[in-house]
Amino acid sequence: MVRLTLDLIAKNSNLKPRKEETTSQYLKKITHINFSDKNIDAIEDLSPCKNLSVLYLYDNRISQMTNLNYATNLTHLYLQNNCISCIENLRSLKKLEKLYLGGNYIAVIEGLEGLEGLRELHVESQRLPLGEKLLFDPRTLHSLAKSLSILNISNNNIDDIKDLEILENLNQLIAVDNQLLLVKVV
Repeated sequence: MVRLTLDLIAKNSNLKPRKEETTSQYLKKITHINFSDKNIDAIEDLSPCKNLSVLYLYDNRISQMTNLNYATNLTHLYLQNNCISCIENLRSLKKLEKLYLGGNYIAVIEGLEGLEGLRELHVESQRLPLGEKLLFDPRTLHSLAKSLSILNISNNNIDDIKDLEILENLNQLIAVDNQLLLVKVV
């Protein structure tokens, strides 16, 4: 069991603290953290990392999206290829622009209300039970209607994208390897 802790971040960061600097001062300066493919299964409190804007946690074993609500300056979050089944605890990430969740176990795209700055959402290749398809909560779609410009829903057994019409600023829809038979281009 490997947890993403402040101690782990401090020990493994490319940025090294100056002699006169405390760990707390050092953690406040960190803007990017990359702990991809490190067998991490849980995220601990990251609140001292006040300037964290990019967090790479792809290719791990994370099952719950916890303790991210304190990373309020986060703009990019990479959580693809983990064990996540529910999108949760992101509502305080008002600056989040890009969210990568491909290759997880998410059956319903929900819990993104309040993320009015989210421009890119990547939820391709969810590991769904045979015959199930990726679904969208109407509240989430309504919340993202004005901001979302790129959506990747490839390889999710989707057979209808009519619900996505509400996404008025969508410039790029990536929907390959689904069950779409007829797509009306407007």
